[in-house]
Amino acid sequence: MPEKKCNFSDCPITRTADVIGGKWTLPIIFALIYETKRFKELERSIEGINTRMLVKELKQLEDNGLVIRKVYAEVPPRVEYSLTEKGKALRKVLVEMREWGNEYLALPTA
Repeated sequence: MPEKKCNFSDCPITRTADVIGGKWTLPIIFALIYETKRFKELERSIEGINTRMLVKELKQLEDNGLVIRKVYAEVPPRVEYSLTEKGKALRKVLVEMREWGNEYLALPTA
């Protein structure tokens, strides 16, 4: 069966990479896969990310419909982040990527 060419602008792989291809996007999604987290919990669970970058990435994920930001009218304000159904649909992909990564890292280097 001949391989079908992928129109770069309409390619589903390209569109997916645009949505989840940021340096911190997958770690954020993975941190939210199993539970809702407050901002500081999320920040502490992702080694190496700074506050400014986390804010920026969360906003982008919210704009892309993968993360929900829920603000509670309390003093002090409480904000929680969780995945939407679209975000939760990435669980299988992330688990597969983790398994592939573990296998890849276990291979001897050439």
